Amino acid sequence: MKGKLKLSKTGFLLLITIVMFIIMYAIGMVVFFDKGFARPQMFLNLFISNAGLLVIACGLTIVMITGGIDISVGSVTALVCMCAADMMENKGASAYQALFFSLFIGVLFGVVQGYLISYLRIQPFIITLAGLFFGRGMTAIVSTDMIAIKNETFLKWANAKIFLPFGYYNRHGVLVNAYIYPTVIIALIVILVISIILRFTKFGRALYAIGGNEQSAVMMGLNVKATKMKAYVLDGFLAGLGGFLFCLNSCAGFVEQAKGLEMDAIAAAVIGGTLLSGGVGTVIGNPV
Repeated sequence: MKGKLKLSKTGFLLLITIVMFIIMYAIGMVVFFDKGFARPQMFLNLFISNAGLLVIACGLTIVMITGGIDISVGSVTALVCMCAADMMENKGASAYQALFFSLFIGVLFGVVQGYLISYLRIQPFIITLAGLFFGRGMTAIVSTDMIAIKNETFLKWANAKIFLPFGYYNRHGVLVNAYIYPTVIIALIVILVISIILRFTKFGRALYAIGGNEQSAVMMGLNVKATKMKAYVLDGFLAGLGGFLFCLNSCAGFVEQAKGLEMDAIAAAVIGGTLLSGGVGTVIGNPV
């Protein structure tokens, strides 16, 4: 049939994931009905708990489209949380200063790793593996003890709720509105912005060209080194932002924090349709 859409391999993987999620969630609603699993708030909690992961996965998607990888994001998240907690609780810094420094940490990782990968042509896995160990080590240097955040402004950010016009009735017959946190809104905005960048900008098209065939991209006149550099800087910025959102959820910093988060972010990008070999992928899935 003319104009008929065909499901791609990555789209098939995404479809399987969605179907499995629906089946497992439906089973959970039945088995744990008395625990409130069927309430809409339980579903929204998935977004609340994983807002930072969504942002970090967007960064991973960008570098993976170029054929690269970044396995340092979990350590960057831990370092961001620890530094933010230490600054606010031990150094007297404000929540705004902690946010700025968190973004600075992410961008700094992106600049250093991006330069080594794009201009010195060292393998991304090796560089970001070194970044993983360095970030985790620096976290331990800041403090080996857990630091709980008690900054009033930070806690206001962490506990702010945006109530939605629907909910559920509790045991007393009172309507309880469902809610989300501002972190979810930020994560959704990031997804929208990155999706637009990848789809409608020259930078986004250059990422796909480089990931598809780097030599062809060079022959097309694209500045491959500069584009890769920008990709890793943007990835670092999103890692810093995602780390701060992660901190808003945990309200603490400790050495073992976000361990394995890089694998979750990579898995999220791959399941969403991004190929590890590069050249294919979006932040909202690739169905066709």
